[in-house]
Amino acid sequence: MAVPGILRRQPANRGLVSHCTHHHIVVFLLTFFSYSLLHASRKTFSNVKVSISNQWTPSCLNSTAPELQPYELWNSSHLFPNAEEATLFLGTLDTIFLFSYAVGLFVSGIVGDRLNLRWVLSFGMCSSALVVFSFGTLTEWLHFYNKWFYCCLWVVNGLLQSTGWPCVVAVMGNWFGKAGRGFVFGLWSACASVGNILGAFLASCVLKYGYEYAFLVTASVQFAGGVIVFFGLLTSPKEVGLPELGADEDEASVEEDANRPLMGSDDVDDDDRNYSIQAADNDNEPKAIGFFQACCLPGVILYSLAYACLKLVNYSFFFWLPFYLSNNFGWKEAEADQLSIWYDVGGIIGGTIQGLISDVLQKRAPVLAVSLLFAVGSLFGYSRSPNSKPINAVIMAITGFFIGGPSNMISSAISADLGRQDLVRGSSEALATVTGIVDGTGSVGAAVGQYLVSLIQENLGWMWVFYFFILMTSSTILFISPLIVREVRMLLHERRLRMLAE
Repeated sequence: MAVPGILRRQPANRGLVSHCTHHHIVVFLLTFFSYSLLHASRKTFSNVKVSISNQWTPSCLNSTAPELQPYELWNSSHLFPNAEEATLFLGTLDTIFLFSYAVGLFVSGIVGDRLNLRWVLSFGMCSSALVVFSFGTLTEWLHFYNKWFYCCLWVVNGLLQSTGWPCVVAVMGNWFGKAGRGFVFGLWSACASVGNILGAFLASCVLKYGYEYAFLVTASVQFAGGVIVFFGLLTSPKEVGLPELGADEDEASVEEDANRPLMGSDDVDDDDRNYSIQAADNDNEPKAIGFFQACCLPGVILYSLAYACLKLVNYSFFFWLPFYLSNNFGWKEAEADQLSIWYDVGGIIGGTIQGLISDVLQKRAPVLAVSLLFAVGSLFGYSRSPNSKPINAVIMAITGFFIGGPSNMISSAISADLGRQDLVRGSSEALATVTGIVDGTGSVGAAVGQYLVSLIQENLGWMWVFYFFILMTSSTILFISPLIVREVRMLLHERRLRMLAE
């Protein structure tokens, strides 16, 4: 009996290896480290919150401040009467950053699909580095402390940093096709976690000289990375004469259906599959998809809402974990920074393994559901972690595996799936827009969450913060439940067909 096309599967990495060149490796590394540097500069802020809080309260005044007038504007570092209000303002800065970052993502995705991705990415990296330097280093050198100035700088930083993710995902989507995308993007999406580790390492190394040097080091490295990206990044295979990714996948689909987009429905008629959301265009250059058209693509809204809940939890660990370890257990800030790395290690391993499993199944949602169910248990366990660094590190890594892994998959591999499904076959310029929508919605949720975390912690304590995380993780499962049901049914249907074929 002939085996239906839906059942003919090739090994996940066979097509990937056969088409991989040194250009693919260079693109992988450049996009990986460019976003790692962006995340490192963000991580610096979370790693030095205790030092900043001490600097902004009366207990730690600058005796070496120059006598500039007016004194309150230039020389007073005690912005807040106590550490609690300083902590609340730090949470407000996180919220401000993420809100502006979210707005920027919606815009940057559209801009990235219309301008050169290399220019947009390089501009964002270099400009953001200058803002980070001004925020953490220049203000401390000048002993200039002003809440409104900090807020304005962090709004600008959020807008500039938002250029990173849509651009790097779009570039990766241009170079790497469906074959092995879950594994490749799972491995590649570790760039955020590597950036967190790098930021924590750099901050802990120079924190003894003052928190301003942590900002100085990460900003300098990020600026240098932006210059390298400008001169070295290739945004698509056609820049070096290689065939377009879409053409390769179309040829492969004639031989077998292994590269079928994971987001496509199996019960859609052939006439519907030939439908393109783009009007027929005689020009060779595809037009960029519209924002509202991208929102209407199957799965975009559900995954965006799910990512809003999940990114809230993931970024709360990102922003508050070192502070929690110092505040709850009384550990030194540098030790807390180094220990927080284990959460990112778990996220790296989780994203890679779960991406590989989703490649084998050719389904993403069931893998996410299982991981998130375990995440609920790991959050409950971590909330009761004892005052022991080895035990805390182990439970932290497990929590990162089950939370960071799904977060990496949604923001990278699944966003690429959504941007390259059947309805946009006529427009390869949808990747950055779709990625911006998913990540932008996620950042809105994360922005609201950072203020809520500081508010819940101040009034109810850290245990209720973890209950809040469990609620948000459960909401993530709820939002993708229709996709889970559909993909599980498809897996069962494929299994029945396979058994009949035998």
